[in-house]
Amino acid sequence: MAGDGAAIRVGTAGWSLPRAVQGEFPGEGPHLARYARVLPAAEINSSFHRPHKPSVYARWAAATPASFRFAVKIPKTVTHGQRLADAEALLAAFVVEAQALGDRLECLLVQLPPSLALDREVARRFFAVLRELWSGDVVLEPRHETWFTAEANAMLEELRVGRVAADPVRAAGGDVPAGWPGIAYYRLHGSPRTYYSSYQSEYLATLADSLVAHRRAGVRSWCIFDNTASGAAAGNALELMRLLASRE
Repeated sequence: MAGDGAAIRVGTAGWSLPRAVQGEFPGEGPHLARYARVLPAAEINSSFHRPHKPSVYARWAAATPASFRFAVKIPKTVTHGQRLADAEALLAAFVVEAQALGDRLECLLVQLPPSLALDREVARRFFAVLRELWSGDVVLEPRHETWFTAEANAMLEELRVGRVAADPVRAAGGDVPAGWPGIAYYRLHGSPRTYYSSYQSEYLATLADSLVAHRRAGVRSWCIFDNTASGAAAGNALELMRLLASRE
C-alpha cells in the first residue's frame, strides 16, 4: 500500500488464529508464519508481562516476510512498576532484547496505567532516555486525563512521540491520534465490552477512510485490534484489509 514511508500497518495484538477464520490464513507452519502471509503487522503484547530472550525475537522475525513489521509493548516493570521513573536499566535491557527483531521492528508502544498522571519532568527524562536507545517510532497510550491537554500534546510532539487513538476512549480527544504527527496509531480494545466486542462494518469503513487519509498525507499509520478475548480481532483486521483494498 503506497510507499513504505506512508504504509498502513493492520494487525492484532498477538497472532492467534481463531478457528472461525483459520481458513483465511492458508498454508503450513506455525500461526505467526500463516498470519504474516495475510496481515502486514502485529503487536507483541507478551513483552509487557515478561522478558523474551533475543533468540525468541529473532525466531519471530525469521518467521515473517521482509515487508512485515512488529510493534512491541514496553514492559509493565517500566510503566506500572517504576511508573517511568528511574527505569533506565530496565528500559535498556528491553530495547536490546527487542532489537533482535532487526528491521522487522518498527515501533515501541508505551501504555500507562490509568492512575499515572502527567509529570512533565519524569516524562521528559523517560522519553529522552528512550530516544537515546531507540530512533524508530514511539507511541504512547496514556489513560489519565492529564495527558490529553494541549500542553501535553505539544510536549509529545516535541519529543517525537505519537499519542495513540484508543477505543474505548478514556478522555476527550482520545479517539484521534495526537502528539508527534509523523505516525497515527489506533489501538482498538473492543466496545462496549472491552477485549470482547467486535466492531461493526460501519465503524471499520470510517476507520478505513481515516487510514487512507493518513496515507495520502504521507503519515505512517497502524491499526491494532486488541479485542482478542472472543477471537474478534482477526476477523476485524481481515475486514479492514478488504475495505482498504477497495479504496485503492
